Amino acid sequence: MSGRLEGRVALVFGAGSVGPGWGNGKATATLFAREGARVVGVDVNLAAVEETRDIVRSEGGAFQALAADVTQSDQVKKVVDTVVETYGRIDVLHNNVGTTIMGDPTELSEENWHKTLDVNTTSIFLTCKHVLPIMRRQKKGAIVNISSLAAIRYTGYPYTAYYAAKGAVNQFTVGLALQYAAQGIRVNAIMPGYMNTPLIHQQISGQYKTAEEMVAARDALSPTGKMGTGWDIAHAALFLASDEAAYITGVCLPVDGGVHCKVG
Repeated sequence: MSGRLEGRVALVFGAGSVGPGWGNGKATATLFAREGARVVGVDVNLAAVEETRDIVRSEGGAFQALAADVTQSDQVKKVVDTVVETYGRIDVLHNNVGTTIMGDPTELSEENWHKTLDVNTTSIFLTCKHVLPIMRRQKKGAIVNISSLAAIRYTGYPYTAYYAAKGAVNQFTVGLALQYAAQGIRVNAIMPGYMNTPLIHQQISGQYKTAEEMVAARDALSPTGKMGTGWDIAHAALFLASDEAAYITGVCLPVDGGVHCKVG
């Protein structure tokens, strides 16, 4: 690899995978390490992030695995404190935690509305709350938030709270980008479209008769004829985290094979 993050410390929330294969966070954490970063990967499921750690270390990369519920401020702060005590800095914050819960406003419980917003949006507020003071002190840092194409358009699924949560992630990203641009901190978001990751088999497949039907239907929705993968998100995240994107901030980047360009 080219060492685009050589010497950087990258904190990746959601660095495990919800099932076999390569989710967005697992792929991103691995790619960051391959590009020279010292990665601290965090997941609510310790075993999942330890699997990512083992892959990275088998390749000679630097990876520390931690468990935390990213909706709990005290747990996020503990992670950030640990990273700073270990490395003295945080150069990249990558927010990949997310969840989908189906239901329109007449069907969705208030509990699941709040859960969806907490996991997808409040989690990013909390990580930024605790990491931004470190980046301000450094006068440098890159934050990459994983949003969704659902932030800007209807994607065909009845997940009302998810649309709201990801729309909030986009505007949170833009607001932070402008507020902190003069302090050397860049904030961008990635909007994945129809991706073939373990998450869709866990959280989306129930909308179809079979997993095979789901894959075929989602492939057909992409202008390329095929869904993207976690590695497509990882490469976009690497670019936004690297110095190659030094003059890019406040961008909500679709990584969707062109779906956002389609009418209807």
